[in-house]
Amino acid sequence: MDCSKLVEDGTPELGMEFNSEEDAYKFYNKYAFKMGFSVRKDYLNKDKDGVTTSRRYSCCKEGVKRKYEGDVMPKRTRAPTKTGCGAKMVIVLFRGTMKYRVHDLVLEHNHELHIAQCAHMMPSQRKVSEAQGFQAEISEDAGLSLKQSHELMGKEAGGMGNVGYTREDLKRYLRTRRERSLKYGEAGSMLNYFQEQTLENPSFFHAVQLDCEEQITNIFWADAGMLIDYKFFGDVVTFDTTYKTNKEYRPLGVFVGFNQHRQIVIFGAALMYDETIDSFKWVFGTFVEAMCGKRPSTILTDQDHAMAAALSVVMPETFHGLCTFHIRRNFMKHLGNHYKENSDLPYMFGACMYEFEEVEQFNRVWEAMVKKHNLENNEWLSGLYKIRDKWARCMMKERWTAGMRSTQLSESLNAAIKNHLKLDHDLVQFFRHFNRVVDEKRYNELIAEYEMRQKLPMVGLRQTPMLVHASEAYSPTVFVAFQNEYGESTAMVILRQQDAAMFVEFAVMRYDGGPERIVVFNRNDLSVHCSCKKYENEGILCGHALKVFDTVGIKIIPPEYIKRRWTKRARAGDCYDRRGQEVVADPKVMISTRYRELAPAMIKVATRAAMLEDTSKVAITVISDLSKRSQEALKNEAVGRKVE
Repeated sequence: MDCSKLVEDGTPELGMEFNSEEDAYKFYNKYAFKMGFSVRKDYLNKDKDGVTTSRRYSCCKEGVKRKYEGDVMPKRTRAPTKTGCGAKMVIVLFRGTMKYRVHDLVLEHNHELHIAQCAHMMPSQRKVSEAQGFQAEISEDAGLSLKQSHELMGKEAGGMGNVGYTREDLKRYLRTRRERSLKYGEAGSMLNYFQEQTLENPSFFHAVQLDCEEQITNIFWADAGMLIDYKFFGDVVTFDTTYKTNKEYRPLGVFVGFNQHRQIVIFGAALMYDETIDSFKWVFGTFVEAMCGKRPSTILTDQDHAMAAALSVVMPETFHGLCTFHIRRNFMKHLGNHYKENSDLPYMFGACMYEFEEVEQFNRVWEAMVKKHNLENNEWLSGLYKIRDKWARCMMKERWTAGMRSTQLSESLNAAIKNHLKLDHDLVQFFRHFNRVVDEKRYNELIAEYEMRQKLPMVGLRQTPMLVHASEAYSPTVFVAFQNEYGESTAMVILRQQDAAMFVEFAVMRYDGGPERIVVFNRNDLSVHCSCKKYENEGILCGHALKVFDTVGIKIIPPEYIKRRWTKRARAGDCYDRRGQEVVADPKVMISTRYRELAPAMIKVATRAAMLEDTSKVAITVISDLSKRSQEALKNEAVGRKVE
């Protein structure tokens, strides 16, 4: 096959010279692209100084496939690609000119060449450039799949053929990058990552637990933003271990809560070796240590005996409730085969969990449910009933939960985690991608903060002092909830009123029926207590209490009934870490703030000093001394961080 005639220029010839070995390869590879074959770098010879003296470039189809002896064949074989093609270009270094000359050349191929549309797929034409690699890394960190990243680059380049590499090349590139990042081993790279985070922000907290063989078992970390969030919103915490990460399916434990916008905030996370009592004790204990000894008032978890045992030791004064998400999931697991289509079992179970506020009503429906569906011997249901004080509404209505118990918080968090994390991530990849989940939640809060300042609250009755007061105090989300309760209060009627020296007892009910509530009003301190316990449970006054306030002439919310965690200024105040240092979520913001303070002062000094030569010299001397002292202080600070 005479291929040389197909190319009018750029064809190799004997005697051609090149300034370097790389120039020769580029020339031959460019020729190969036009012709439709891939180049392979073959043997090379070097002198004692390491200088290449000769090199052969061959067609990638040079050679023959390996023959196996006897009947033994590998389990997986690939289709043969080698044809024994003899096409080649050999270059030799000539000492006189120190240039590489084409010494041997064969242009004939013994196989069909690739068409121009497929030339970009040939191995020697494929390479992920440094810029493309950087873009691929950014795409991966942003959560794009390999396919999405490759397609995006194809669109930017004007077609897949212009990208310069295949999806498999990109996969290999990213895998190689991960291997380089794990050159100290997965554990070493993880510790190095933690050290980088600590140097960036000294308030970053991390801890690892080692077993008897000095192997890492459990890992906990919390960044500065998490410490700040916990200070203001750590009164109620949900701990979830539903998500299992990496190839070993290690549980990921995440501590989460609600901010003033009723959005998810993350307080800390743990990558656990197992879900034993000892592991949970270490995780909970380390969490308390990171939060300077502050324990939540309430913690909601899965129905796990090991978790409950650990909490009773580490947080004995914290109320331990069960998350309804996990109970519903376990209900389907243990009772899914007990009901058919149109069965009322899910409804009866849900009513016991969410609706009934009186213990007698709960017990009556529970007994009827068990009897109707023959569940007397169901161990899971019997065990759940024994701990009903941890999940039934009638038993938990006086417990402070900030409304988290009845939300889909766990579902939302796990969906976000699954959206960003993959099972094949190594530890360092996992940490970086988990940070994306955290960043996403924080950005949602920034949006809510902007909306709160940008938009005026929608007050239904603008002439109502209490609603106007609430709109000024509460975050928009909480104000909507309060306004709904106020609307309910307008539908309430006072059935009867019983006066005493200090207290007044009101019986309150909706005008169209419903449960009767008893509201006790204290004339001395203007406090109010309703039998529905909404304020005790969620921190927002109920419609029954608001009806009584209106009846006795109280037109604004008493200060003691405005929980700070629900207000616009919920984050007002400083936060300090366990070292006693003020926690700054982003030190770069503080640097920018200090710069804005220093720059005008320095400009003012320079302006005044420049008026005279003598004052200018004095200023230069002082500034030079200040620069040296600042540099020394920065150096000492860096050394101090390394020692810590």
